[in-house]
Amino acid sequence: MPKRRRDPDDFDSPWKDALHAYLPSFLEFFFLDIHADIDWKRGYVALDKEFQQIVRRAKTGKRLADKLFKVWLRDGGERWLLIHVEVQGEPEEAFPERMFNYNVAAWRLYNQTVVGLAVLCDDRPGWRPTSFGYGQWGCRTETTFRVVKLLDYAQDLEGLARHSNRFAAVILAHCQALRTRRDAAGRQVEKLRLVKSLYEHGWPKEDVRQLFRLIDWIMTLPEDLEEAFRADVFAYEQEKKMPYLSSIERSALKKGLEQGRQEGLEQGEERGLLLGINVALAAKFGPQGRKLMGKVRALGDLARLRHFARFLETAKSLDDVRAFLS
Repeated sequence: MPKRRRDPDDFDSPWKDALHAYLPSFLEFFFLDIHADIDWKRGYVALDKEFQQIVRRAKTGKRLADKLFKVWLRDGGERWLLIHVEVQGEPEEAFPERMFNYNVAAWRLYNQTVVGLAVLCDDRPGWRPTSFGYGQWGCRTETTFRVVKLLDYAQDLEGLARHSNRFAAVILAHCQALRTRRDAAGRQVEKLRLVKSLYEHGWPKEDVRQLFRLIDWIMTLPEDLEEAFRADVFAYEQEKKMPYLSSIERSALKKGLEQGRQEGLEQGEERGLLLGINVALAAKFGPQGRKLMGKVRALGDLARLRHFARFLETAKSLDDVRAFLS
């Protein structure tokens, strides 16, 4: 999958994508009563243009993790769901007021009832705002919204790993990313374990691919560990005879090499070649193949790496590869 360039542990965009792809699973996991009232046979609609209008009217600034959906109830009614994911490391004092402003702006613009839901990703157990309002002399204007706290779920990571709901994998990725902020090697181990669990759940190929994209985006790794992680994934796919991610990796590598050539960045192409070679060695020859990466890096020349990559496509055995590298 092509890597999106972003700051480490910037969770806004993957949460937005996860909500778009897995709204039913999200509601079933966090808000079961709401999920039960919705007629999922009619689907749901992401109201991105409408939400941008609301943001402009509310004058709160763009919030990447916010999503607005139209859903239909079993009784035929229509509701708008405003789902806000507060991904900042610290509680934000203005957050409840922002929820209020969104609600008021939606009502004024579209005369629609907005149901506010929020996911709080901070590490303060006691911060759980549920309303904002103002008033005096018996008058009160107020909005109330529902919240869930990821910190509550971080206490049972094994339970998340076993959970059959697809959104549990997204929550687990987020919790593990926070837990391993300063432990890249530990993150590599947990990321591989989480990706393996996607196959073990027996989910369809497209779900594995979609969830892999989200996990890969949330649990970023340094380049050397990322290289090893992807090789391990391919080796596992070969072992299980479930090559779900092969096409994604081939496409990503091709795009990376093309970009490197277009920009004239030989260093970028070299990194892409090393990643592709590592993946190919693991896929064709397993862990023993990966042990040869030290000799591959020692080639030290882009032209020789290209030559070796072409050779590897037709190599029949590890002895052939060792002979080439000797």
